[in-house]
Amino acid sequence: MPRPKTPPPDPRFEELCHRLRADQTRIKVPGVALGVYHNGQTFTAGFGRTSLENPLRVTPATLFQVGSISKTFTTTALMRLVETGDLDLDVPLRKLLPKFKMADKETEKRLSARHLLTHTGGWVGDYFNDFGNGDDALKQMVKKIGKLPQITPLGSLWSYNNTGFNLASRLLETLTGKPYETAMQDLLLTPLGLTQTYFYPNDLFLTHRFVCGHQTVDGKVKVTRPWAIGRAGNGVGGVISAVPDLLQYARFHMGEHGQEVLSQASLQAMRQPQADAGGFRQMGLSWFIRRAGEMEIYGHGGATHGQQAALHFIPSQNFAVVLLVNSDEGGILTDKILSQALEIYFNVSLPAPTPLETAPETLTEYAGTYDLPISAYTLQPQGDSLLLNEIPRGGFPTPQTPPGPAMPPVRFQFYAPDKIIGLDEPMKGSLAEFFRDETGAIRFLRLGGRVHPKVS
Repeated sequence: MPRPKTPPPDPRFEELCHRLRADQTRIKVPGVALGVYHNGQTFTAGFGRTSLENPLRVTPATLFQVGSISKTFTTTALMRLVETGDLDLDVPLRKLLPKFKMADKETEKRLSARHLLTHTGGWVGDYFNDFGNGDDALKQMVKKIGKLPQITPLGSLWSYNNTGFNLASRLLETLTGKPYETAMQDLLLTPLGLTQTYFYPNDLFLTHRFVCGHQTVDGKVKVTRPWAIGRAGNGVGGVISAVPDLLQYARFHMGEHGQEVLSQASLQAMRQPQADAGGFRQMGLSWFIRRAGEMEIYGHGGATHGQQAALHFIPSQNFAVVLLVNSDEGGILTDKILSQALEIYFNVSLPAPTPLETAPETLTEYAGTYDLPISAYTLQPQGDSLLLNEIPRGGFPTPQTPPGPAMPPVRFQFYAPDKIIGLDEPMKGSLAEFFRDETGAIRFLRLGGRVHPKVS
């Protein structure tokens, strides 16, 4: 399907670019690519450089790693198998994956594809490793996932779970009898005409302009290494793509084309709420669901080693926005792009709770350490706020990867009972919440989408 011709400049897109460039300069993000699709017109722009070491100009066609947006690709391909009758999302996984094992036997017995695609598995969900570039990489990863400890009972509490999509990717391999990347090419990329979308280790992307990731270390922006996340993670965060392809992918999910790939009924099924994801969000089948005014917004973010991404679309408005950046710190930009676009294009805002005055003596019970293997934090009272300090863990993209620099301390204030909002960058506006056990004691902190047990 031919892509729309570039229309004349639009003052709304120009304003979005102006705000983006101001933040890009302030935060020292080397390169960004932006795209907006609205009512049949496409606007794209690229700013900055692909790499500080070997710089090329970023264009709208420059390739970025899109991180966890890849999860929606995996889900979309699996939905094709649902339509053909080869997959029932609610059948226990052990009936579909030979020799499937989990550390928790109740989870092993009941776990389904729906749990995987909605982040409701309940075990430690962040495990990353590189098992090489062979066709057995995912199979080896799944064996390791089976040993991860259970944190909450299956289906009881939403907590972002990367490894659930390793399992989903392996399920796609098993049901199609093909390596994950081949199955994705056949089921999704080729039928949708996504000619600028790749998976590592396919080296075709090297013949195009692509970015390197960056992070700030000791005040200096540096290129991150290794570049790739490992083949076993392709279905979790391995898509390499560009703004035009991602806008076309969003148009497909809005039902504008590609119905021979997936029916409107299946597209809508992916957008039905399945779980409460906290922070005024719900979880569909891999899509996050938000509301702004009367509009329902669907989207997903992504983060890899030094790269960040965001994709959002609003079917009722024939609108989509994509932002790709090549810096860890660029997460500030991808976090803001949706709210900026909503304000500029539709004059509406996402729900924004107001911090409340809190008596300092009531904060003590929330103080402590909240710990998962790859992310951990301490909270301590500071006046009428809770001061959050990150404990860098490392472990991405391999278990041996050392911790990176800690983010600056961030103040959080309560906006409702057991619910807090970040006051400072890089978590300004981030929403988190506490969960209590049967005795009423604080048991978990859900922050960054992960449920962290309180350990002290």
